Amino acid sequence: MADGYFPRWRLKTEGVIAPDERLPAPQTAAMGLQHVVAMFGSTVFAPLLMGFDPNIAILMSGVGTLIFFLVVGGRVPSYLGSSFSFIGVVIAATAYGGSGPNPNLGVALGGIIACGTVYAAVGLIVMGVGVGWIERFMPPVVTGSVVAVIGLNLAPIAIKASSGSTFDDWMAVVTFVCVGLVAVYTRGMVQRLLILVGLIAASIIYALLTNGLGLGKPMDFAALAAAPWFGLPAFGKPVFQAHAIALIVPVVVILIAENLGHIKAVTAMTGQNLDRYMGRAFFGDGLATMVSGAAGGTGVTTYAENIGVMAATKIYSTLIFATAAVIAIVLGFSPKFGALIHLIPPPVLRGVAIVIFGLIAVSGARIWVDNKVNFADSRNLIIVAITLMLGTADFTLKFGGFALGGIGTATFGAILLYALLGRRGVSRAD
Repeated sequence: MADGYFPRWRLKTEGVIAPDERLPAPQTAAMGLQHVVAMFGSTVFAPLLMGFDPNIAILMSGVGTLIFFLVVGGRVPSYLGSSFSFIGVVIAATAYGGSGPNPNLGVALGGIIACGTVYAAVGLIVMGVGVGWIERFMPPVVTGSVVAVIGLNLAPIAIKASSGSTFDDWMAVVTFVCVGLVAVYTRGMVQRLLILVGLIAASIIYALLTNGLGLGKPMDFAALAAAPWFGLPAFGKPVFQAHAIALIVPVVVILIAENLGHIKAVTAMTGQNLDRYMGRAFFGDGLATMVSGAAGGTGVTTYAENIGVMAATKIYSTLIFATAAVIAIVLGFSPKFGALIHLIPPPVLRGVAIVIFGLIAVSGARIWVDNKVNFADSRNLIIVAITLMLGTADFTLKFGGFALGGIGTATFGAILLYALLGRRGVSRAD
């Protein structure tokens, strides 16, 4: 790459576009819009599942991406969007009922800021001493277990939330069937947007059955029609509560694993070694999470959806992500856009939640498969077994006035078990 803090972004119009190269301006804008579309589904659904304002989430995803871009000096192609890793702990910390605005939002925001602070501190340490110590403490057997626990811990929330009227239950089924059909029978960009396309299809079916045939609660388009195109979103105010902080901070382990995997994947795709920017990437993501929480947004993380777009297009220019960030910020200042998101029928949203939480659990198993974790090794077997049980059953440990919920006990339990059981020095793959 070129000398200096930022690349020079050499113009290139065909073939593979490296992170330090750029397309002409019109193509850069089009690709930026495509990345916004790719991250849209997850970044919008995560705040809805936690009772956050989706306008704020979209706005802060753009702001966070720009912060990340500046911290890494435009060297790492990445988009930051709402992290699903926060859903379980935020719901636990706020006792959120699963519908409408979260009445205890401030408590969650304080925990998210604390998590971002720890994450940024880890980034500073990595900038000083390297990333090897993280890889030793968090091998694939540990990170896979913790990621799987996130999804399994959320499973009761998704299933119970879908239990409304009989019609609502069937609409949840229709929704995840729609998503499945899109995932299996479509290709290209439509397949990459399986959650968004499946949700739109299910919402159309819902409108036909309710507004058309009167089988359930009809969709009310009045708020959408009345909402202005541009306006200031409702920013949140953090409240720092020890119990919520203790529940939410352990998510930093997942954020580190996600960012680590993202940079490894981009390194493999581009052929450029980006490991030297790992510390800056952690710090940038942590800082973006702090800023997002301070404004009322969710914690943010690097997005696999955008890796998929890069893999499909072979275009890795970091300028595209700065462009995408600006587009997201513009959407964040549109109340009309927020009203459109709130129009999603609750049964459809619940059906999507079932799919998303399941995919989170399966992604943990994929980490084991991709890294060839050896389950013939009793150490790995015990670590996974205990971690999954602690997280799925929401095993809680109390320390005086502090309570560490299932995801926290599972996360720290996996790390400590690996450190304890790994002392015998086996040579098998982790």
